[in-house]
Amino acid sequence: MTAPQHEIRALHTDTTVTVYQAYRPAIGLPAARDGRFPSAWKRDRMTWIKPSFLWMMYRCGWGTKEGQETVLAVEITREGFAWALEGAELSHYVRGVHPDRATWQRDLRRSPTRVQWDPERDLHLNPLPYRSLQLGLSGEAARRYADEWTVSVRDVTPLAHEIHGLVRAGDTEGAARLLPAETPLAGLGAPLPVPAGR
Repeated sequence: MTAPQHEIRALHTDTTVTVYQAYRPAIGLPAARDGRFPSAWKRDRMTWIKPSFLWMMYRCGWGTKEGQETVLAVEITREGFAWALEGAELSHYVRGVHPDRATWQRDLRRSPTRVQWDPERDLHLNPLPYRSLQLGLSGEAARRYADEWTVSVRDVTPLAHEIHGLVRAGDTEGAARLLPAETPLAGLGAPLPVPAGR
């Protein structure tokens, strides 16, 4: 069965959603140790969260890219995640979705959150024919994420390295068994903006 083109899949409970980010150790290790983002984490900058573990692995090269050596699983409140999605705007202009470019730019400036849909990845980090959500948080959304929504922060770098090692050894079944159980996330309120026909 083919997955829908645009669907949020995540490790989640009735009250939380897990998203992934990767940081340099100076940020990632204290965050995992203390279960919250340190004061050095810049709350006034755009930050992107990803519900897809494998998309995060694609982005950070299994935790090997410079500045992304510490991979974090950040469990946030479902309520906060839904708030972030509610007023989200697409990160780029799409004819047919937005009335015109000026309207999109105005809405983007007003929104503290933005949505981007990128090809989901397989265990070899090859693109799949359906999309995975990235959610950009700025301003109020970034501050709420760091200081209100975060329930727990775990360092999953060892898991990333273990899965990558199994993939490199040709044991994709073993690697797949270790992946977080990401399932469709429903009941989040307003529908997400999606680029039509993509």
